Amino acid sequence: MTGEGNGDEGWRRSGIEVSALQFGYDGQPPLFARFNLRIAPGSRCLLVGANGSGKTTLLKILAGKHMVGGRDVVRVLNGSAFHDTQLVCDGDLSYLGGSWSRTIGSAGDVPLQGDFSAEHMIFGVDGVDPVRREKLIDLLDIDLQWRMHKVSDGQRRRVQICMGLLHPYKVLLLDEITVDLDVVTRMDLLDFFKEECEQREATIVYATHIFDGLETWATDIAYIQEGELRKSAKYLDIEELKSAKNLLSVVESWLRSETKLPKKDHPRSET
Repeated sequence: MTGEGNGDEGWRRSGIEVSALQFGYDGQPPLFARFNLRIAPGSRCLLVGANGSGKTTLLKILAGKHMVGGRDVVRVLNGSAFHDTQLVCDGDLSYLGGSWSRTIGSAGDVPLQGDFSAEHMIFGVDGVDPVRREKLIDLLDIDLQWRMHKVSDGQRRRVQICMGLLHPYKVLLLDEITVDLDVVTRMDLLDFFKEECEQREATIVYATHIFDGLETWATDIAYIQEGELRKSAKYLDIEELKSAKNLLSVVESWLRSETKLPKKDHPRSET
């Protein structure tokens, strides 16, 4: 299944295209079998699914962290996600996951828990626009004197996010990155991402289990069940969302249909 309404022009120009993806970990059954997905540039795509459905693996494949098939199986920004390493080295393709580290091109992961200041980490990134850096520091409410081995998980997460966003990206892959953030910081960050997509036509794929405030944020939704793409469409084209209380109730109904558990009631989101 491919994304509905994303259009050939957009994804061929600079979006994401996955064609007949086959992938599985050693010693395990294939997770993806002939998996297809298209995401147009400028999209803010929510990647939803139960734990173990393949969301993190898919994001890592899109980020070029797993070699899969030939050069045309996973295309990002008109290049091969795995083979065209310049995508990552130039900062055009960026991935932010749950580990306390930052990935810097071929240098690999740099830990964020040593005895050094937030200022040392943030200002240690070369080639950064100082205006963008100050905007992110202010947005994420970072104290540059924080010692990284003493701060809370939420504070450390803010520094990680800041460092990951210092260079303007064209495609940003987010894996549960807001899980440790307070509600104000999370909403401000979502507004920043929306601005990036609207002003620079950046593309964001965001895997999350926290759906508050996303009803007006997402442009697309991709729903994965056990490695299969069950739904991929523009947010406004999904029939269930037109009459639902909120996004959470719709995603919950999808997930409960997998397990056949009774559906719980949720209050309507305030927007």
